[in-house]
Amino acid sequence: MTLDQIGILGVLAVLITLLIASKLKPALLFGVTVIVCYLAGMIELPSMMANFSNSSLLVLVLLMMISAAIEKTRLISWISQQLSTGSLLQVLLKMGVSTAFLSSFTNNTAVVASLIGAIKRNGNHPPSRLLIPLSYFAIFGGTLTLIGTSTNLIVNSFVMDAGLPSLGFFDFTLIGVVVFAVGLVMLILLSPSLPDTQAEAPEEADYFLEAKVNAGSPLIGRTVAENKLRNLQQLYLAEIIRGGKRICPVSPDDVLAENDILLFCGAVHSVGILQDFPGLDLFAENQLKGQNLVEVIVSHSAEIKGKSIKECHFREEFDAVVVAIRRGHTPLQGGLGNIILREGDTLVLAPGRDFYKVKRLNREFVVVSGVDASTRLDKYRSGGVMLGFAAVIGLAVFEMVPLLKGLLVLLIGCVVSGSITWNEVKRRFPFDIWVVVGSALTLAQLLTSSGLAEMMGDFVHTYFADWGLIGALIAVYLFTLLLTELITNNAAAALAFPVAYSIPVGYGVDPSAFIMAVIFAASCSFVSPYGYQTNLMVYSAGNYQLKDYLRIGIPISIVYSVTALSMIIWLFPF
Repeated sequence: MTLDQIGILGVLAVLITLLIASKLKPALLFGVTVIVCYLAGMIELPSMMANFSNSSLLVLVLLMMISAAIEKTRLISWISQQLSTGSLLQVLLKMGVSTAFLSSFTNNTAVVASLIGAIKRNGNHPPSRLLIPLSYFAIFGGTLTLIGTSTNLIVNSFVMDAGLPSLGFFDFTLIGVVVFAVGLVMLILLSPSLPDTQAEAPEEADYFLEAKVNAGSPLIGRTVAENKLRNLQQLYLAEIIRGGKRICPVSPDDVLAENDILLFCGAVHSVGILQDFPGLDLFAENQLKGQNLVEVIVSHSAEIKGKSIKECHFREEFDAVVVAIRRGHTPLQGGLGNIILREGDTLVLAPGRDFYKVKRLNREFVVVSGVDASTRLDKYRSGGVMLGFAAVIGLAVFEMVPLLKGLLVLLIGCVVSGSITWNEVKRRFPFDIWVVVGSALTLAQLLTSSGLAEMMGDFVHTYFADWGLIGALIAVYLFTLLLTELITNNAAAALAFPVAYSIPVGYGVDPSAFIMAVIFAASCSFVSPYGYQTNLMVYSAGNYQLKDYLRIGIPISIVYSVTALSMIIWLFPF
């Protein structure tokens, strides 16, 4: 083994270790790794930049920006309305088919973000029995087409970079349809076992709000009961902080004093009720100017994680103030500004004028809903977006116009027509994914050019001599699945592909089965709320606990894996 090969292996070993063990963002780790390789003379600048302008990668970028227009169409609104009627079986069937269909052609994160509100407002069935299935249906739908999920396009980038023909638009469809059908049956059987978190947890223990009794307030010197703060609709006075000391539980006979901090639990729409009390100011009251509130979920890679609202200078950094916080079933204590933020926390914000212009917004938060989510295009622009998108897909499927060119024209048309704004385009640019994929293509190129890929293929060929190709295929699948649960799906696909591709090269067989194994394993994220973005999005919205994902995620993952591997072996024989 040469010094260059040892150096490349060392760099990859450090990268994988940090991805699993550290809390640093994958984009940062991948980006720094590629820069180190360039500075060490392992790769030339033109080759590196060519990987960041890969056509499949650009298609992914365009799709994620165009999804801002698609999620505002009337189709999304109509589907939302359909999910509010029928039995649990009927709702699951309608939700499964519609979510999978939408996710097969557009970004599944946008689909889930658009439907969460409708499911939470559903009055017939507990949202907690529908939200995890919503996420899983979106994952199933992503496996149906080439553009269904970023993972598929990432793998296609590696395929083309290896000199192989591009994957077809519907190469995944037959496997994906069977996996979806089996998953739909499983979710129909398992969803009733999910807890009714609305019944188990009192509604008033939802969001956490803070208010302060100002000097001269008529509330001073009067009891909680006299001030009518005890029996507010969907709001509960949980504790009082006075001079740094907590009064909890709060008695109706407790007398309020100047500068008391009142901590409430309850529905976030009760913010307006608290603002009606004279001399009672909400947290950051001077920043509340009648604007619509928005809801955000702290990402697992957020820089603000592990800091309090005050420590991260939230208002200055994001031009927004935190009105309320929710952390599933976990009760919060102390002042709102001193709460240490964690991944999965739901924050209700009052945004300023420049809130949506903040470049870090999509890297800090998984989903932003509220003003954007409730705004729909008029029927003419909505129809134009859907017809334009369908035309682009149709032309690409029949190889009349390349998908990249069609999406670029559609994006320009959406901006010109006002379906999306230039600020939305900039905000939707998937910078982290662009860095991860471009860097991963560069590392894969290093593995191939250095001869390491061939060496790995020879090693696996020898090691799995007694297991055969099927054993090697299962090993690749399980390796990718493990990475997916540990470091997210995109990073897993990026790291697993070079290893997977080296095995059929070593055996001298068609690599299609191993490529499909990486694709379907990278989307097999059902056990943890942190492995896939849509899982994290519904985690707080449904008041879930980790055991809820384990309860139905483990059987779903097993059935999904057995079905996918069986179909791959049948359709792509060695």
